[in-house]
Amino acid sequence: MLDEREGPVPYEQLDQAFNRKNVWQRIAIVAAGPLANFLLAIVAYWAIFVAGTTTVAPLVGDVTPASPAAEAGLERGDEIVAIQGESVRAWDEINLKLVALIGYDGRLEIGARPEGSEQVRTYGLEVDNFLARQNPPQPFGTLGFEPWRPDMPAVLGQILEGEAAARAGLQVGDRIVDVNGTPISNWMDFVNIVRVSAGEELSLKIERGGDQQSLTLTPGTNPQADGTEIGYIGAGAEPVTWPQELRREIRYGPLDAMGQAVAKTGEMSLLTVDAIRKMLVGLISPSNLSGPITIAQISGDSARAGLEAFVGFIAYLSISLAVLNLLPIPVLDGGHLLYYLVEVVRGRPVSEQAQAIGLRIGITMVGTLMIMALYFDLMRLW
Repeated sequence: MLDEREGPVPYEQLDQAFNRKNVWQRIAIVAAGPLANFLLAIVAYWAIFVAGTTTVAPLVGDVTPASPAAEAGLERGDEIVAIQGESVRAWDEINLKLVALIGYDGRLEIGARPEGSEQVRTYGLEVDNFLARQNPPQPFGTLGFEPWRPDMPAVLGQILEGEAAARAGLQVGDRIVDVNGTPISNWMDFVNIVRVSAGEELSLKIERGGDQQSLTLTPGTNPQADGTEIGYIGAGAEPVTWPQELRREIRYGPLDAMGQAVAKTGEMSLLTVDAIRKMLVGLISPSNLSGPITIAQISGDSARAGLEAFVGFIAYLSISLAVLNLLPIPVLDGGHLLYYLVEVVRGRPVSEQAQAIGLRIGITMVGTLMIMALYFDLMRLW
C-alpha cells in the first residue's frame, strides 16, 4: 500500500498515498477486499444456477424407532419439501437448514408428502439443544432417519492402491457373497462388518466372472475424532443408478440466476456468522475449525467430485474469507473499518498508541486461531 507510514512516498505521488485519503475513501479501499470475495461467490453461484444442477428427491429412508422422527409420524418414502416453513428441494438444502438450527429447543417442523400423495403434511419433531457440541453435526441421525437410497449391491467399484482391499487381491467388479459365512445382501452389510473388524482377519467369498473364490481380508484401522477406531479397507461400491422419476434438475435463466446467487451468498454468509457466534457461546465445538490441511483435502475431494462441487467449494471458501476478514479484530480489514467508523463518530483518528495496542491484541487473537485450526487439522489427519 502506498502509505507514508510504511515508507517514503515520492512528492508527485503524495496525493495517492493511503494515509492522505479522507476517511470515507479509506473505508471504501479497505472494504474492497471482502467485497471482492462476496462478488466472486455470487459469480460462482450464478454460474452453477445457469449451468443447472441435477439432484434427487429427498425421500426419507429408514426411520429409527422411538426417535423424534418416529414419534412425529415420519415414515419411509415421505418426500421432505420444507424445514421450518421454508421450502427445500434437495438434501444439501435440507442439511444447511438443519445445521443452521444448532442449539434449537422446541418443535422442529418438517413439511413432507407421504408416498403416493400430493398433500403436504407438517410433522413436529421435539428437539432439545439440537446438534449442540456434535463433531461433526449429524442432523439426520439425531432426528432419527436416513436419506433414502436405492439398494446398493456389494460390488466393488474402486480399489485404492496399497490399501487392505488391494493387498487381499480384491478387484473392481468383485461381488462380496459372504463374510465369515454370513451372507451379504447389499453394500452396507459389508461395510458394517468391516467397520467393527479393524485388524481382524476376515474370510471372504466373492464372485468374479461368474466363478466364486475365497479370499482373506484384514481391515486396517481408521482412528476417529472421539478416540474410537473403525475398520477400513480402501474400497468403494459400484455406483448405482437413481430412478429417473426421482431425479430433479434445478436450473435458472441468467437474470433469475443472479437473484438466486445473491440470496445464496447472503444465506451462506449469515450461516457463517451464526456459526462463529455459536462457537463462541459453546454450542459448536472449536474442533470444527479447519486450517490449510483440511482446506486442501476438501479442495481435492471437491475437484474429484466434479466441476460443480469444486466451484461451489470456491464460493463458500470466498464467503468464509470475507466474513472472517470483516470481524472487528485489529490486523483484519474489519479492525481497520472499526477504527475508521470510530473516526467518523469522533471526528478525529484513533491515536497511534491505541492502534498499536490493538495491533498486538489482533496478532495474538489471529495467531491463536491459526494454531488451533492447525492443531485440529493434524488431529483429523492422524
